[in-house]
Amino acid sequence: MPLFVWASAAFVIVVVLAAVFAPLVAPYDPVQQSLRDRLKSPTWFPEAGQRRHLLGTDQLGRDTLSRIIYGSRISLAVGFAAVVIGGAIGGLFGLLSGYAGGILDEIIMLLVDAQLAFPFILLAIGIIAVLGPSFGNLIIIVGLSGWVTYARLIRAQVLTIKEREYVLAIRGLGGSTLRILARHIVPNTLAPFLVITTLELARTILLESTLSFLGLGIQPPTPSWGGMLNEGRGYLDTAWWISAFPGLILMMIALVVSRVGDWLRDVLDPTLRGV
Repeated sequence: MPLFVWASAAFVIVVVLAAVFAPLVAPYDPVQQSLRDRLKSPTWFPEAGQRRHLLGTDQLGRDTLSRIIYGSRISLAVGFAAVVIGGAIGGLFGLLSGYAGGILDEIIMLLVDAQLAFPFILLAIGIIAVLGPSFGNLIIIVGLSGWVTYARLIRAQVLTIKEREYVLAIRGLGGSTLRILARHIVPNTLAPFLVITTLELARTILLESTLSFLGLGIQPPTPSWGGMLNEGRGYLDTAWWISAFPGLILMMIALVVSRVGDWLRDVLDPTLRGV
């Protein structure tokens, strides 16, 4: 395993552990305000002051590091939940579409094309504007954004696998559809499914942050990375750390998760081994 993959995996584990144990790791209450400490610079700055805030404070005196740690809970929870929802729906539809074919395949692919033809971010904004921003609505919307990727991938895999000799032989010997799917088709789609899941995790985390940045995701005072980026954009000249550090963490988590996905693709795809 390459060193960068080890480092990426370690970084993801650290972020996940920090999110799980946020009450123990965070040095301050993420929503506690202290106007005396507003816009305090990070600790290593000469003008940081007596009270130590490793990554400084925001315009309301809230500790930036604590808010980043608690914000990771939101981003990771939405990301993982959305991947589960999108993977379950897209995987099932892709399996049905590829194996059944016919009118069912046409209907499912029509739904896929319809969603791909319309910018999903605009659709998400419209849905949230109607239903209202909430944690549950955010998970559902972000989850539904990715099912088309799973559906197209699994459909393509199933179309190839179901025409192979061993599947045709089992079908000719009277093997049931359920047995063919469970024993021979689904296991052969797990590798690409796992790869696309890691890539979708990075995308869903970014989508959640985008919606929160636009004010349609997690609402204040609950910290989220996208919300912190939005709150700090008016202070980029005087307190750049409010937006810079959550933006840096967001970029890094998306980068390392995507890199792990690329590595899994290279490992699980026999055609890429040794390339």
